[in-house]
Amino acid sequence: MAFTYVLGTNTGMVRLLIPDRELAEYFFEDEEIAAIWAAQIGATDQIKNLRTAATCLEIMASDEAYTLKVVKLLDLTTNGPATAAELRARAAKLAAQADDLESASVADFDWAEWVVNDFSGRERLDAEALRDG
Repeated sequence: MAFTYVLGTNTGMVRLLIPDRELAEYFFEDEEIAAIWAAQIGATDQIKNLRTAATCLEIMASDEAYTLKVVKLLDLTTNGPATAAELRARAAKLAAQADDLESASVADFDWAEWVVNDFSGRERLDAEALRDG
């Protein structure tokens, strides 16, 4: 398994969106990010990158909450649930961005009606009246 951080790749773009950019302390292997990316349903790489980053952050949050409880030792305090909550909030924001991009790309679709005779002309006018209210 490997770690790479090349912004020209989908794995690199996902790493840019999550706190997983340092070789010494990385969380995900390249193959793990690639597997999560392949499982995402999206029209564009940008949407898949956002959804993959959100999923990675959710995994990180779950691991953080599971392994780090609230620990206080001398002057040092760790709060795993608070860190997990922040990761989940970031994941929700990235998922919302992906949803916005996806809905914007769907909005480019429209219908075209073709009038070829009197009947289809009346039918088009009726349909237009129904759409306009």
